Amino acid sequence: MGITVNGLDELKKLAGSDLGTSEWIDVTQERIDTFADATGDHQWIHVDPERAKEGPFGAPIAHGYLTLSLFIPLFTELLDVQGVTTKVNYGLNKVRFPSPVKVGSRIRLVGKLAEVEEVKGGVQIVVDGTIEIEGGAKPAAVLQSLSRFYV
Repeated sequence: MGITVNGLDELKKLAGSDLGTSEWIDVTQERIDTFADATGDHQWIHVDPERAKEGPFGAPIAHGYLTLSLFIPLFTELLDVQGVTTKVNYGLNKVRFPSPVKVGSRIRLVGKLAEVEEVKGGVQIVVDGTIEIEGGAKPAAVLQSLSRFYV
């Protein structure tokens, strides 16, 4: 499945390592609609399948931020840090959405632990992530995520 480390010292040793690839997850119309309801973003290209068929992508597409939000469940398949008290999403350095995710697609994450640096009370990691679309020529998202782990 993924990599499990116990404590910050083991995490530091992984700096520069490939974290592997997550399992595929389905991007369904229900998932898109639920995200639209949660965010208030009901643009037709996401939530109106009939109209979206006539749109530029030929089908409804996931919100870019829905794709981005799926980074966390995908990432937790790649790396489990135990022996810490708190795990915090700290932010993003870079995010791009090279290709839309059409309804019915499957996506997965390929990750690399680019950096591990000490911060007060813990460490901050930088993960280079690529969210791939099954059978797609371009990724759905390319990002650099920052997380902090505290003891």
